[in-house]
Amino acid sequence: MRDRLGRECLYLPSARLALYVALRHWCAPGGRVLMSPVNDDVILFVVLAAGLRPVQAPLDPRDGSIDPGAVPQETWAGLSAVLTTNLYGNPDPAPELRARCDRAGIALIEDAAHAIGSRVAGQPVGTFGDAAVFSLSKHTAAKAGGFLAVADPGLREALVKTRDELLDPPRRTGELAYWARPYAEAAVRGLRLAPAARAALRLLGRQERADIRMALRPDALRRAVAAAPALDAFHSWVRVDMHDYRMGAGGLRRARIERKLDRLDAVLARHRAGAERLLASEWARPGPGPVQPLFRVPLLVEDRDAARAALAGARVNVGYLYDPPLDDYAGDAFTDPSPAPGAARWFARHALPVDPLKAGLALRVLEEAGTRPAKGGPAGV
Repeated sequence: MRDRLGRECLYLPSARLALYVALRHWCAPGGRVLMSPVNDDVILFVVLAAGLRPVQAPLDPRDGSIDPGAVPQETWAGLSAVLTTNLYGNPDPAPELRARCDRAGIALIEDAAHAIGSRVAGQPVGTFGDAAVFSLSKHTAAKAGGFLAVADPGLREALVKTRDELLDPPRRTGELAYWARPYAEAAVRGLRLAPAARAALRLLGRQERADIRMALRPDALRRAVAAAPALDAFHSWVRVDMHDYRMGAGGLRRARIERKLDRLDAVLARHRAGAERLLASEWARPGPGPVQPLFRVPLLVEDRDAARAALAGARVNVGYLYDPPLDDYAGDAFTDPSPAPGAARWFARHALPVDPLKAGLALRVLEEAGTRPAKGGPAGV
């Protein structure tokens, strides 16, 4: 990753822990962070855990990127940092955000979890900010691991100290479970037992999202916010979908991550080819710039839930849905709402994030299901 980015990189067990480390280093408690409302709810809780106030940004409804020109000037004046999303791998306007952060004297932190191979203005995503976080659970499918990339290599020692204070030691049982998980998942898929497996997880209390968003639990969240900055107080929210997000890597984990990372370029090429097919369909509204090796391609469809069900019937799982937007989900008790929420609501309601590695099957299913492109959009977009 250092060779790819030309920046100092620090390994962490997850992108969410990397983001927490970055926020604690660059933002004093009580600060305000501009972010996208179309994002994983875990990210909202990481920002809160760092003792910061999330501020939801207006979005470009074509691809869910932050629209800097629609952010009120008074909002810029009160920020401690900007956190990009690079949703599904579509880059946020990093050069403009970098310039605005420089003028305001605040940090730019890039969440590149979906964008490990994306580029903007001729540079890799993750090379514009003071810091950037990457996930190895996405394109590499390593299901563990992340990186924190930093512009100033002199910060490495301090960041390593912060990381090590937060790590849980590797556990042999955890390493064995990590090694066995891909084989168990393959067996479940091969035997078509996924619905039964999900039902069993719900009964055991291990499936923590009954719907797209996890339960907010506002009373408990208020108590956690009062204790922030404190990651432990937010553990029940931040760990969702990844209970070992703080676990140090043992030998089995490191070996698999290294093998997966070695194959990254071939995977990115396949993602780019699939994204090109999907973006040429009637359901796509590509943003500016060249085709990226998108982690998911957000097709914009009129009835997202019906399209999702049609794909599920063909064993194409649609995840990474972020509906409703975070300001509607969390309310003004826990975040500053966007001054122009319409674009985020429209995008979240209509976006169908499709795996580009399954482009051919997904396009065939959507066509056979009679899926209609989303109509209109904010301001006729």
